[in-house]
Amino acid sequence: MAIYDVPIGELLTKTAEELKSVKELTPPEWSVFAKTGQNKTRPPMNPDWWYVRAASILRKVAIRGPIGTSKLRTLYGGRKRRGYKQQHFVRASGSVIRAILKQLDAAGLTKTEAKKIRRGRELTPQGMALLDKVSVGIMKQKNIVLPPKKKDDVKPIKKKAAKKAKKTKKIAKEAPKEPKPAAKPKAEPKAEPKEEKDGKA
Repeated sequence: MAIYDVPIGELLTKTAEELKSVKELTPPEWSVFAKTGQNKTRPPMNPDWWYVRAASILRKVAIRGPIGTSKLRTLYGGRKRRGYKQQHFVRASGSVIRAILKQLDAAGLTKTEAKKIRRGRELTPQGMALLDKVSVGIMKQKNIVLPPKKKDDVKPIKKKAAKKAKKTKKIAKEAPKEPKPAAKPKAEPKAEPKEEKDGKA
């Protein structure tokens, strides 16, 4: 996928423009005054924030899928200011993420996966095609060219050379090792004669 080779900001804006033409993706009435989480003081200023968040969720599902609402809430969460008290991490709004996921499912861009180890949403081929289309258009617009894949510089060893290497290793192992010279025994120190005490015969 080409989404890794494109700036994230431009990818989200262009994908949001593409999602505006999808009938199933329509912002609800409460999206005008709803906040995206407890850590936010005001609703989003961008009037098209619903499509931008949908594009962001679509990208998250493409990278981290299968992924569910709970994990997405932690990814979009942030710190909540509590005045003079210590800040705490708060998860994002679940109703916004859940509503967008349902709309993406209805549009056929995502699907629920329950057979794998992790349950959650995955991208459909239609959703992958949409992200690839947008990312390729950005690459053409910005003249982004990916470097060609380099071949391994190490040449494969031929069978004959490998056999010769094995033989040399076997010969080196079977070769008798030279015996080490025996260590000379250390000379014991001679005991000095004790001097006779005076007054004794």
